[in-house]
Amino acid sequence: MRKLTGITLLAAGLLAFAAGAADSEALTSSPGATERGKQLYMKHICYSCHGTVGQGGGKAGPKLAPQPFPYDAFENQMRDPRNVMPRYPEKFVSSQDLADIYAYLASIPAGTKAGDIPLLKK
Repeated sequence: MRKLTGITLLAAGLLAFAAGAADSEALTSSPGATERGKQLYMKHICYSCHGTVGQGGGKAGPKLAPQPFPYDAFENQMRDPRNVMPRYPEKFVSSQDLADIYAYLASIPAGTKAGDIPLLKK
């Protein structure tokens, strides 16, 4: 059943991706690449495997933030992915879109360390 769920999620993501490709210009580019990148990250359903703030999803998708891997590796994985990740060709996700998504991931701050949370010190 696990495999069917993964395939179902992948198919749903690809359908939504294809349906949304035509309206990618409708996304606003203000107030900057970071906000647009967040919109694109959600629109292309990246969160279904990588989490809403790039925290990763266990076996579904690796952690992308904070501190994402180098942009060249990110772009390569998006265009020619390894494993079960769908391919995002330039036709559907432009180079600017990739840069904006990467800007969003790079903007996500690290969470508070457990030792710095007062309640956990008790």
